[in-house]
Formats: sequence, C-alpha cells, structure tokens
Amino acid sequence: MPYVLVVYDVQADRTSKFLKYLRRYLTHVQHSVFEGPVSDGQLTEIEGRLDTMLEPGESVIVYRMAGESYVERSVFGDDPMDEQQFL
Repeated sequence: MPYVLVVYDVQADRTSKFLKYLRRYLTHVQHSVFEGPVSDGQLTEIEGRLDTMLEPGESVIVYRMAGESYVERSVFGDDPMDEQQFL
C-alpha cells in the first residue's frame, strides 16, 4: 500500500474544493498538504480527479513512497496525524 504526500497550489477561492476532496482519503497536515496510506486504486482515482479539478496556473504534486515504513517523519509541535487514532 503506497504512502503519499499531496501538496497543491490553487487559487485561494478554490482551496476548499481540494480540501474537501482530499480529506476523503488523506489526513490534512498543513494548509495545502495531505498525507497517508492509500491503495493503488485509490491513488489512481485521486490523481485522476485532481487532474480534472485543476485550472490553468494551478498545480498538484503527489509524492509516492513504497509504504509508510519507508518514510522517516519528524514533527515539531502538535502532530496532525495523532488525530487519526480517534477516527
């Protein structure tokens, strides 16, 4: 199961559209940054949908890792991923 980091840069009035969509699959960790494990099928769906949502001048970057065990993560301050345990 891949572990992904998704960042986007879109017009300010459109950020809520991306926020709502990505929250279905990933944890919102900072303003326009999401991360978490997804299936290969979900990743294909996410990438396809995000591509159709973009307007000229906007971008989305998806970083894919082979799995969570391949990610070294250091957090300073409150970790948004800790909230996952309460879902």
